[in-house]
Amino acid sequence: MTLEFQKFYLKVTAVVIALFAPVFFLGTMPETSELARLTLDLLSWPIDGKTTYSSPDTRFLSALTGGFLLGWGVNVWMLTHFVYDKAPNEVRISVLIGLISWFFLDSAGSIASGNISNAIFNVLVLLVAVGPLWVSAKK
Repeated sequence: MTLEFQKFYLKVTAVVIALFAPVFFLGTMPETSELARLTLDLLSWPIDGKTTYSSPDTRFLSALTGGFLLGWGVNVWMLTHFVYDKAPNEVRISVLIGLISWFFLDSAGSIASGNISNAIFNVLVLLVAVGPLWVSAKK
């Protein structure tokens, strides 16, 4: 894999992370919360309509989640844009460690809260977000 392709894929990773942000942001307002509610219903399989966004606490957590995901995605994009050319392997490893950290804590929390289906979904997200980043690029 070339450095150019790895740099491109890091931007794919940034987009994968940040794509969830607007979904959860929309969950902050009752009028626009259906996509976030449906997303959580899907992630806590089966889709049964039991997941709601009626609690203000849920909408607040949705705001926090959306903000963190957007910030993390933008951070990966900026590392790719400003730092990657100076330290490609270090950026790659930093992003990998962040993804693995998210995967383990999010999956452990999902399992602990009775949402094993989300831990399974996390495997798919991890594989897409990491893609070819497991190996360092050749100069």
